[in-house]
Amino acid sequence: MTVPVLRFAPSPNGRLHLGHAYSALINHDTARARGGRFLLRMEDIDTTRCTADLEAGVLEDLAWLGLDWEHPVRRQSEHFADYAPPLARLEAMGLVYRAYLTRREIRDAVARTEARTGRPWPRDPDGAPLYPGDSAVLTPDEIARRAADNAPHALRLDMTRALAKIAQPLDWIEEGGGTRDRIAAEPARWGDVVLARKEIPTSYHLSVVVDDAAQGITHVMRGRDLYAATAVHRLLQVLLDLPAPVYHHHALILDANGRKLSKSDGDTALAALRSDGWTPEDVRARVGL
Repeated sequence: MTVPVLRFAPSPNGRLHLGHAYSALINHDTARARGGRFLLRMEDIDTTRCTADLEAGVLEDLAWLGLDWEHPVRRQSEHFADYAPPLARLEAMGLVYRAYLTRREIRDAVARTEARTGRPWPRDPDGAPLYPGDSAVLTPDEIARRAADNAPHALRLDMTRALAKIAQPLDWIEEGGGTRDRIAAEPARWGDVVLARKEIPTSYHLSVVVDDAAQGITHVMRGRDLYAATAVHRLLQVLLDLPAPVYHHHALILDANGRKLSKSDGDTALAALRSDGWTPEDVRARVGL
């Protein structure tokens, strides 16, 4: 029988809030209830915003909740070299290209097109505009100049070519609420996603599938806000011959106004609640555990 392996993978770019607590607790509790393993991973590829002090705060919050996890903690910033081979494999398949447009250039190009056509530009499930392509904005000479100068750029997945490589329909197994469903994956909704940048050798999409495979994760329990992104992850898993975990996208913890909690809201931070006299039991009760 396969031993279940679950993980909690926060980004140490702020203090944890009640939503993080819920996700960490259900991963921890499920692993313990099933006789499995519980791992902790720091998704700290953004080495500017993710700091050692904030990581220490995350560890403090999790320990206060009564969680224990296996050591050592995996830090993505310590494994940048691990993401190079899968990225190179995708490049060798002809599925990766350099994209030189800046965020502002993308935003301005989309605004111009919408103003000219009177129609909304297609957007991904998170609401970001799909990449228009360098040639839609830049002249061939400008593209060549940026390439020669090794200008800042993103490495993007050519979604059309990637999907052409897939022989079978893409889907994933979704658990939750007592059901086990097969969900059709639609990665094309995301357009040409970023796999890495000149200054950061990986992206969330690439690192999460590589890390889950490296750590032997069998069950991914994470927030509903990442449900649609699973389509991209399944595509990368198939392209890279990586195993597919079972997924469970749990409900989000909302504030009194029905809004998703944010790290920028200090009043929802576990550290602030602890200072106000909350106990771990209070947290469990608040998130419905």
